[in-house]
Amino acid sequence: MSKTVYLNISEITEVHHKEIQLKDVADVYCDDSAIMNKCNALRIKTIHSDKNKRYIESALDVIKKMMEMDSTLQVNNVGKVDYIIDYHKAKKPNWVWQWTKTIFVCIICFCGASFAIMTFNNDVNATDVFKEIYRIIMKQESSGFTVLEVSYSIGLALGIVGFFNHFAKLKINTDPTPLEVEMRLYEDNVSKTLIQNEGRKESDIDVS
Repeated sequence: MSKTVYLNISEITEVHHKEIQLKDVADVYCDDSAIMNKCNALRIKTIHSDKNKRYIESALDVIKKMMEMDSTLQVNNVGKVDYIIDYHKAKKPNWVWQWTKTIFVCIICFCGASFAIMTFNNDVNATDVFKEIYRIIMKQESSGFTVLEVSYSIGLALGIVGFFNHFAKLKINTDPTPLEVEMRLYEDNVSKTLIQNEGRKESDIDVS
C-alpha cells in the first residue's frame, strides 16, 4: 500500500552544517508519523568543501532519494522544483564588527537622505516659497524660521515614518515595510538568477 508524502521545499535555505537532512530545506507531511519522521531525517546532501557557497539542487533528486529509502512512497511536491542550499561555516558572531557595519550603514543612509532632501528643497526653491507664503498671509517679511518651516520639518519626519511604517521596533500596522518588500524582491531575483544560470546550456554566450 502506497503512503502519500507531501513535500514543500523552500526556494533558499541557509545552513551551517555539512550533513543536510530533508527537514533542513523542506516541510514534510504524512499521515503516518513514523514515515514523516523517517523522511525528515533523510540525508539529501553532504557538503565536502569548507568554503561558503550556494548549491543549486533539484527536487527530483530529493524524490529519488526518498523512493530509494522506501519504494512504497508516493511523493507530492508542492514546493519548488529547483532550490538553493546556502552554506555558511558555523562561527561565533562578532558583535563589534556587526555593530560597526550597522552604524556605518546608518550614517551613510542618514547623510544620503539628508543630501537628497536638501537638493530637492533647493530645486523647488522651498525657502523662497515659504517666505512668499508667509508674506502674503502675515503681511510681513519672514525671518526664515517661522511656523511654516517648523511644520514642514515635523511633517517631513512624520511622513517618512508613516511611509516606511517603521520606527525602531514599532510598526504602525502589520503590512510589510517598503524596505522589506524591496529586500524580498531582491532575494527572489537573486535566487531566480542563480537557478537560471545553473540551468544554462550555453558555454560561450552570456549576457554582458
